[in-house]
Amino acid sequence: MSQERQDIRQHILDTGTTIITGKGFAGVGLNEILSTAGVPKGSFYHYFKSKERFGEAMLEDYVGKYLAQMDATLAKPGQSALQSLMDYWAGWSADTDDGCDCRCLVVKLSSEVADMSEPMRLALRDGTDRIVARLAQCIERALADGSLSGIADASHTALTMYQLWLGAAILTKLRRDPSALQGARVATLNLLGLAAAPSAGN
Repeated sequence: MSQERQDIRQHILDTGTTIITGKGFAGVGLNEILSTAGVPKGSFYHYFKSKERFGEAMLEDYVGKYLAQMDATLAKPGQSALQSLMDYWAGWSADTDDGCDCRCLVVKLSSEVADMSEPMRLALRDGTDRIVARLAQCIERALADGSLSGIADASHTALTMYQLWLGAAILTKLRRDPSALQGARVATLNLLGLAAAPSAGN
């Protein structure tokens, strides 16, 4: 694929992601995406065979970018793996509109598309599996560098924490206040055996 075609395809994906993050998948038609992107319908079908295939590609693209940002957060130089892990969770609170509406597509679309599209469900499932795997690796690094102790199963702990924060993000959407995410932070500290938030360089 030429660079020009890659750019057009990515432009469609970026435009669709922005709109769908706000309105959901079913609530957005192709015409809205294409008119906003300034791309004719024929060009859309050149890159994506259907709206469902577009959704699958959009989620794969989103997960790839999310994982790159996650890697940067979890591998910050000059601080412990534990601090990097807590920085990652702090980002969940920061990544909300007025502390109420999370902009994460996993939170936005999981319940909506799970029964609607098998390819999109699998894209989200595989993406979340990769997120949890990175969290487990970070916990293992924290155990190795001494910033964390007492965790017997890094994979189980990572999955428990992710489920905790995912549920809190959904409750945040329902309540329209950040209390669930604040509770998730407290629960995370308890799960990790920390009496208080780790200080920088801990």
